[in-house]
Amino acid sequence: MAKLVILTQGLAGRAHELRGNRTTIGRVEDNMFQIVESSVSSHHCEVLLRANDVVIKDLNSTNGTFINDVKITESVLKPGQTLRVGQVELGLEGEVTVSAPAATPAAAPAAAPAKATAPAPAKKPAESTMVMQRGVSPSALESGGRPTGFDTGKVFSPKTNRGNTFFWIGAVLIGVVILVLLFVLLKLAK
Repeated sequence: MAKLVILTQGLAGRAHELRGNRTTIGRVEDNMFQIVESSVSSHHCEVLLRANDVVIKDLNSTNGTFINDVKITESVLKPGQTLRVGQVELGLEGEVTVSAPAATPAAAPAAAPAKATAPAPAKKPAESTMVMQRGVSPSALESGGRPTGFDTGKVFSPKTNRGNTFFWIGAVLIGVVILVLLFVLLKLAK
């Protein structure tokens, strides 16, 4: 079974099995693969399984969807290539097989429908719990939280706004000129 595995430090190891023909990726909870990271759009892209291809389709994301650093709107992702959503990199692992849910019941029509349907609901929540971590672990709290993937190596400094500086210099000069003119007018009035 094919799965997408996050490669970005801080989120590395999180994975999502590609089940069904369509998987959505994004920052909000209603996505099938939720990636809580600020550079990921709320509904960033979707993964479509077509024959033996994994097709990635961008959903008009803010920061774009890339395969091997090439921006795409829709393209095939192959094993060994890197998918980037925002600043989060993912890799494709395993074989791509399109699931055919209608084939399983047809193979065993009268065997035991209760047995066929009982394990599926029990298994599905366990997988989504393993795949989609929520919250912050105690060890991450002790170490100062999770890295966001934006390690630029630069120390941030406040912006300087030269326009404000020139404005205040001009305002002070105009104020001095007005005071001098008032002083001269008062001297002439005496």
